[in-house]
Amino acid sequence: MTVAYVGLGANLGAREETLRRALELLAAADGVSLLAVSQLRETEPVGVVDQPPFLNGAAALKTTHTARELLDLLLTIEASLGRVREERWGPRTVDLDLLVYGDEIVDAPGLRVPHPHLHERRFALEPLAELAPELDVPGRGRVSALLTALD
Repeated sequence: MTVAYVGLGANLGAREETLRRALELLAAADGVSLLAVSQLRETEPVGVVDQPPFLNGAAALKTTHTARELLDLLLTIEASLGRVREERWGPRTVDLDLLVYGDEIVDAPGLRVPHPHLHERRFALEPLAELAPELDVPGRGRVSALLTALD
């Protein structure tokens, strides 16, 4: 089994309820064992800033899925919760990002792991640091150091 970390986000509708439901669906999926969930925190949008604030968090899980299979599962859960992809970095009912997948580095069409912007995003690093501050993000370094570098 591989330990993976998933970023959680939502800024439309019942944000906390939607994120909790996403976690329930993830935990109920075959080949997935939810290990821990960070606190949810309200954050300001990045990229397109003229939109409501986000609730963000992270989840740690063990999985028998490949990185691609896990990403497909995350996309299926998003769609089941009403996610419609219209505007890049725009408002969304739910966002599930595969942040880290074991010690793997993947650069394939539609899948880049670790998440290519993880090291730049406080809203992703803070909840990840809550779960695993000493986690080594492949090719980037420790989560705690990445977070400190943003200061």
